[in-house]
Amino acid sequence: MTNTPNLSLPYLAAAQAQKHVTVNEALSLIDALAQMAVVAVGATSPPATPAEGDRHIIGSSATGAWSGWDNSIALFSGGAWLRLIPQVGWMAWDVSASELLVWNGSAWVSFVPNLQNLAGVGIGTSSDATNRLAVSATATLLNHAGNGHQLKINKAASADTASLLFQTNWSGRAEMGTAGSDDFAIKVSADGSTFFEAMKADVPARPAFRTAWIPSAAALAA
Repeated sequence: MTNTPNLSLPYLAAAQAQKHVTVNEALSLIDALAQMAVVAVGATSPPATPAEGDRHIIGSSATGAWSGWDNSIALFSGGAWLRLIPQVGWMAWDVSASELLVWNGSAWVSFVPNLQNLAGVGIGTSSDATNRLAVSATATLLNHAGNGHQLKINKAASADTASLLFQTNWSGRAEMGTAGSDDFAIKVSADGSTFFEAMKADVPARPAFRTAWIPSAAALAA
């Protein structure tokens, strides 16, 4: 093997003369690939006046010195263009778009982190163990995606609480929802500790099942 398996850096050969040439080549490749930031993405022909060390992610149907290098990284080094063929997982910061890209084996795509099962999310503030989603803003918009939109507050059992609590300086002043039962109530408080029930809608008891005899048309005609 004459090159490393991942970055294709050249190995020094046994008893090699002018070892500095190989070492400098490897250093140039490391300099190009480590903390990689590309000038632009998608161009198909080399710029007229590139700067030493410039890197580009080449677009489709490239021409000129980049011909046949589609999706590769073009490095301008030593006054010439060098092709760097990406491997799955390589990342590059697109300076022009301020976006992190990753090579998935067939395309350069925007890097999107896994946002499932997060411990917490804070927008304009910090979340904590109780308030896993915390938002500090002048307004919060929940918009429809289609025709309608539902805000769901679910509780485990009837004796638990599912409510909206309105506070003043972190002290409760009004609460609406189902607290301690499935009856819907609106409560108010002057001090945040003692609440008075202002309105309540009881859940009706399930009516008993009844049967009734409905005479047939023939019976009515008789």
